[in-house]
Amino acid sequence: MTDILVLYYSRTGATAQMARLIARGAEEVPGINARLRTLPAVSTVCEATQGSIPEEGAPYATLDDLRECAGLALGSPTRFGNMAAAVKYFLDSTGALWLPGILAGKPAAVFTSASTMHGGQESTLLSMMTPLLHHGMLLVGLPYTEIALSTTTTGGSPYGATHFGGPDSNLPLSEDEKKLCRALGKRLAVIAQKLTLK
Repeated sequence: MTDILVLYYSRTGATAQMARLIARGAEEVPGINARLRTLPAVSTVCEATQGSIPEEGAPYATLDDLRECAGLALGSPTRFGNMAAAVKYFLDSTGALWLPGILAGKPAAVFTSASTMHGGQESTLLSMMTPLLHHGMLLVGLPYTEIALSTTTTGGSPYGATHFGGPDSNLPLSEDEKKLCRALGKRLAVIAQKLTLK
């Protein structure tokens, strides 16, 4: 089996739901196993510690999850047009993988959720792409051959899957957003599998 790591941070649950849909899309490809992992929150005041197992949801990610994956889907809520601190904090800890080029040549995709329609979803996706490029990863987006990308009135971007959660962050994922999440997972898995076979 080829492992796709679906790594995310979520506060209101929308990014977590997107992660599950991306994992589902990846597992539509025969021979693919999706490994869901999340990240703990970081403190704004001091270094906070959390138990090694979250109270609910997916287990916390480790560097071994990155080391062992054949492809990565990375998700974060939008924070002023940027990735959340928890995602940046984790990526900042990956120097031991960067130096020997452990992630170089592996495909990666990104996804995000925001409470406002024009709240910086695409710049958040771009902010997550930058460290992945430094690792030498191959970025995978959503082509316009995905019909939902042209018809959506909610989330969706050629840079990756997005969701518009509304001012109270309580809007459910639209059908187009769901389709695009699954399509992104499937596309990432197909590319990872092709690269693994070579």
